[in-house]
Amino acid sequence: MKTLVCAQPRKFEYRYQPTPELIKDHSIIKIKRVGVCGTDLHAFEGTQPFLSYPRILGHELSGELIAGINAPGFELNEVVSFMPYFNCGECIACRSGRSNCCVRLQVCGVHIDGGMAEYVLVPSKSLLHAQGLSLDEMALVEPLAIGAHGVRRAAVEPGEFVLVVGTGPIGMGAIEFARIAGGKVIALDLNERRLQFCKNKLGVSHTVNALEPDVDGRLREITNGDMPTVVIDATGSLKAINNAFKFMAHGGRFVLIGLQRGDISFSHPEFHKREGTLMSSRNATREDFEHVISSLKNGAIRPSTYITHRASFNNVITEFEGWLNPGSGVIKAMIDFD
Repeated sequence: MKTLVCAQPRKFEYRYQPTPELIKDHSIIKIKRVGVCGTDLHAFEGTQPFLSYPRILGHELSGELIAGINAPGFELNEVVSFMPYFNCGECIACRSGRSNCCVRLQVCGVHIDGGMAEYVLVPSKSLLHAQGLSLDEMALVEPLAIGAHGVRRAAVEPGEFVLVVGTGPIGMGAIEFARIAGGKVIALDLNERRLQFCKNKLGVSHTVNALEPDVDGRLREITNGDMPTVVIDATGSLKAINNAFKFMAHGGRFVLIGLQRGDISFSHPEFHKREGTLMSSRNATREDFEHVISSLKNGAIRPSTYITHRASFNNVITEFEGWLNPGSGVIKAMIDFD
């Protein structure tokens, strides 16, 4: 089968390797769509902290089930996706129902080879039914689940202000699910085009450009002087994360969905006097995936507008580097295998 390998930072190569063979308790998916996410872009840049090279990227996937063992309820040739976080089932995190942060977690496309290939072998227990959703929609389930999990970690309550820092696809997912939870969402970003997208397409009432001279003042104005009780970082930018501590209300929660290599730095007295809560949000659980699929089915979210760029699998090398350019206007790039 044909694969696309990130051989080293900023170098893709098409390679041929054996098509996966079916093994116990696993299934084979013929890939039809791969969504490109920040993890893939950071891997290409060489800034993804958990990835080694060479690596086949891609974990936002959908396709057709062509073979399976111990996959009850699934039929051959049906549209599927899967949870791309393969856990051990035995460690303290797994035993407590938090398989998303398994001690020995292997994320497809990061720790192990992913879906930029014609076929992929996955544990049958990770499969997800499309339930009538399209290939595009199923390839968007995983990034939406990341945002849904972050919002669930934050325990967003109706009526509270939620500041989402970073309006890429992960941030947009956090915006959508914070809204569904009843939060009053504020979007913060440097990219005015994305802020306008959030306002026009996602119905965000309050947007703030991080380049404004008085971001603190704008947030105080929006929140009637209180500041947001939930701050969610979806940038993975060290500067943005460190800056956002000061945006949190007294008694607030700060959730880190974004990931970067460096050390976080903040004023202990400022954080202490707020009695702030700081937490990370890693991957997602089946509960989050099911919440996303249900929200797609009932029309609570309509993420097809996220897809701004497309490329065929055979042309990814030509197109990919351009997606790193903020001026390209890319929100979500989708790779087609049809």
